[in-house]
Amino acid sequence: MIRKIIAVGVLSLLIFSCKKEAEKAAEGVTAKDSIAKTEVKEDLFKPIDTACSPNNKTEDYITALQWYRAKINKEIAGNSPAQNDKVYDDYVKIRTKYTDCLNGLHADILDKYTDYHTREPDTYNLPANVKKIAGELNKVGLEFRVMGERLTEIRSLPGYDYSVFKNKVTPDYDGYILQLAKDNKENYAVNGGLMITWEELGDRLIAWENFINTYPKSPLIKRAKKEYNDYLLDYILGMDSSPTYDRTEGKLMDDTREEYNRIIKKYPNSNTAKKAKELIAAFDAQVPVDQIEEKINLRR
Repeated sequence: MIRKIIAVGVLSLLIFSCKKEAEKAAEGVTAKDSIAKTEVKEDLFKPIDTACSPNNKTEDYITALQWYRAKINKEIAGNSPAQNDKVYDDYVKIRTKYTDCLNGLHADILDKYTDYHTREPDTYNLPANVKKIAGELNKVGLEFRVMGERLTEIRSLPGYDYSVFKNKVTPDYDGYILQLAKDNKENYAVNGGLMITWEELGDRLIAWENFINTYPKSPLIKRAKKEYNDYLLDYILGMDSSPTYDRTEGKLMDDTREEYNRIIKKYPNSNTAKKAKELIAAFDAQVPVDQIEEKINLRR
């Protein structure tokens, strides 16, 4: 009798163990199927076209930007710095196109954005729908940025691109992206008026000149020279609302002459100082104002 009871117990234990193993195996298959389905789902996802469409919504662009960011993170982790230079170039093109589309999509908000300004500096009382959009933009490193003169744009947060590619690209690309991040911390100009000081502009010029001299064979050299030359034109010839000289009296403004002397003293061998000297010399020699630009060759 005892032997029969023991036999039945052993048999029950074996049946129970087999059942558990079968359940575990089934769970394993289910989990694998779930993972496979998820991977297939992700692989099948296609971001919206970079060509703007009125049918696209904010969330479509945000999802696409998030997808590209995740894709890029995977790529740059396994790439060489030189390979990531190409990734950066492609990334900027795509991100710029999506950002342009978002600016078009929210043109009505951008037109009214400055109306939400309170009496406190840089403080805005935004409606709930605008707050929601701002939150969505922030997820992908974008913001509503007031440029001045009632102009607002959707732009990348300063330094966002650098946070993605820092130390992942070649030294020239790293320096280039970092300098753009520094330049974008402040609004540069609006409606023909400078929004930074002449000294800050002079320092930007020296930074770009140093880049050009340090990486003369960089694939970025044309872009760097454009940044430099555009800044130099404003620095020497001024802007409509920020002149460097008085056309009526034919003389340099006191603040710009002071800035030129600073640059000449601090960076005497720079091209920027050379052009500042040429401008000072032209006015000291009483060269007619309409001949000043021709007298000074501002292109390197």
